Amino acid sequence: MSAFQFINVAQAAPAVSVNTSSMDALMHASPVVQLTLLILVVLSIFCWAIGYSKYQTFRKMNESDELFLSKFWKVNSLDTLYEDIDQYANSSVARVFKAAYLEMKKISESPLLAKTDGDKPILSGIDNLQRVLNKAQENEIARLESRLTVLATTGSTGPFIGLFGTVWGIMGSFHKIGQTGSASLAVVAPGISEALIATAIGLAAAIPAVVLYNNFIARIRRQEIVLNNFNADFLNIVKRNFFQGN
Repeated sequence: MSAFQFINVAQAAPAVSVNTSSMDALMHASPVVQLTLLILVVLSIFCWAIGYSKYQTFRKMNESDELFLSKFWKVNSLDTLYEDIDQYANSSVARVFKAAYLEMKKISESPLLAKTDGDKPILSGIDNLQRVLNKAQENEIARLESRLTVLATTGSTGPFIGLFGTVWGIMGSFHKIGQTGSASLAVVAPGISEALIATAIGLAAAIPAVVLYNNFIARIRRQEIVLNNFNADFLNIVKRNFFQGN
């Protein structure tokens, strides 16, 4: 074969092109990898929805807490504060106060726990009030922590779910190599592409979930401190004014 003929043959040979775009890889991925990616996308959507909902909850709660605490330190009567309690529906501190006020009302109506000194009620049973405060605080913390398990689960398992898709895609590439007996780019590229996409989506779902989870946990710890301080202040006030022997 002459050099001229060789050149003609080389020019006539068709060029092999491999489409490794993300969309093409997703469309032609194996059902297992597609299911893995769907799970990751659904988890990511849930995490962003929870993050937005929690952000709104904390924002409204902080604003309402500030208003309630400002009112709490200005009023001269707990009865007056309780009458306006519905104005602070988003305040966790207000809900704790409401539970404590209702418990004090029960104590004052009990003939065994309440006495009078002129016009001033003298109560006993401070332990009951303290338990109610602690329980109300725990309920508020539990309410704030609700649905955070979704963020924690996505953050911890997202990379491993993506890794499963990665391994499955690479296995598909090796399977094609075994079937064709060739390790060319056209054979291995689709499987490698879908494998890398699975890894990327796994990280894209996990990283925001971890960031959101850590942020909300820090906010909950700060709110726990706020509730602890309020409980201590409230107990000191009622001990001095309403409970005997304190």
